[in-house]
Amino acid sequence: MPRRNLILLIVAAAASWLCYERAARNRFAGSVAEAMNTIASRYINEVEPRVLFEGAMKGMVAKLDAYSVYTPPEEYDQFQQQMDGEITGIGVMIEPADEPGPLKVIEALPGKPAFQAGIRAGDFIVAINGKETKDLPQREAIGMIRGKVGTKVKVRIRHSEREEVADYELERAKIPVESVVGDGRRKDGAWEFRLASHPRIGYVRIVNFGERTSAEFEKALASYRRPGEEIDGLILDLRYNPGGLLTAATEVCDALLDEGLIVTTRGRGGALLEKHEATPGTELPATIPIVVLVDRLSASASEIVAACLQDHGRAAIAGQRSWGKGTVQNVIALEGGKSAMRLTIGSYHRPSGKEIHKWKKSQEQDDWGVRPDPGLEVALTNRQNDLVALTRHHRDLTPWEELTQEPTPDQESVATPPIPVPQPEGESETARKSAALNAEAAASAKRDPTETDPQLRKAFEYLKRQIDQRSGQPGKA
Repeated sequence: MPRRNLILLIVAAAASWLCYERAARNRFAGSVAEAMNTIASRYINEVEPRVLFEGAMKGMVAKLDAYSVYTPPEEYDQFQQQMDGEITGIGVMIEPADEPGPLKVIEALPGKPAFQAGIRAGDFIVAINGKETKDLPQREAIGMIRGKVGTKVKVRIRHSEREEVADYELERAKIPVESVVGDGRRKDGAWEFRLASHPRIGYVRIVNFGERTSAEFEKALASYRRPGEEIDGLILDLRYNPGGLLTAATEVCDALLDEGLIVTTRGRGGALLEKHEATPGTELPATIPIVVLVDRLSASASEIVAACLQDHGRAAIAGQRSWGKGTVQNVIALEGGKSAMRLTIGSYHRPSGKEIHKWKKSQEQDDWGVRPDPGLEVALTNRQNDLVALTRHHRDLTPWEELTQEPTPDQESVATPPIPVPQPEGESETARKSAALNAEAAASAKRDPTETDPQLRKAFEYLKRQIDQRSGQPGKA
């Protein structure tokens, strides 16, 4: 047989084998397409092919695990903006609501379009581009406010203080999504990263891990190097933090460690995927003690940070055992970048080698998540947890200048009874309890959080002991 014919036969055989393998791997693709076509043509009601496609994608990915997710186009842009650390809008924070209705502004960010126009916390957005918000689901209303940078949106505002309605045409701008915050905000919008009642104790909250987290965290630590603003100890609060980017978590650890393993990720069969180690140099002296606060909602990247600092003895852990979400998701763009699939490809392992993730078969006694150090665990009831979160929300909206004022006698007492709340006839018991809890939180907002927050108090007391032991004299926290 001529050499040329032999080569052609080999190439043809190889191509046939590859085609066969590809068909075998995708042998269900034809059945899925057939089912979609059948539904589109024969179902009792007309169905958009897009709806069927998204339903198939969500159903397929849902069979994998809780963290593998299909993200459709209308949600993908928002997801990207959150990871990038900024969104496009007018610079307001809206109070969450389950039902359509006027959007209550709980904060207008200084220097942003809404603030510059005179919109303030307590105002209501009653219409957007002529559409009344009382008829719109909140997600849709927020989507209408957002848009491309430089474009304009019309909003009708009912001012709470002036009791008047006014129309504004605002130009959308890039709004940074803060991931690192402190105990209070100054009038210019800058956060103070120390406890108002104990200025020698640094206090940094990381609410999520995004593209800007590392830079924001290093900026917070840099504030302690200014003359006269040094600290004796640091509380790093990762409670309620659902996680985010792995790179942000490793960079936060690197800022506090001079050397050592931070985290490894392992894939199918335990294969090593990535290994992250600290680089020389730190942003905070090793002589300054640290306590990391975690709770049952601290997950993923926040668990990586807590586990790393605990294993290296750089920080003590206080609060409650963390969530146990230690799987790695890759974001795979689909449809030319219009949608995406977050696919679980591995799991995180802390420096000790223990796995962070809580698998379905995991037991309470197993080594998943991050446990508080002995003596530093503080379990909260659901009501206590809600009260702490609501108090922090009200405190975040209270100017720093008010937080640093000397407390009045009624504020000094932890046992101060909650403010009585009027109870309209016909109001449900749940609504009355919610209103009472909110009133109690508002009354507690200006008090020393080390008195009103049991977990924060435990962290503060630990730091004071560490400071006293290192200095050989009573601390000045």
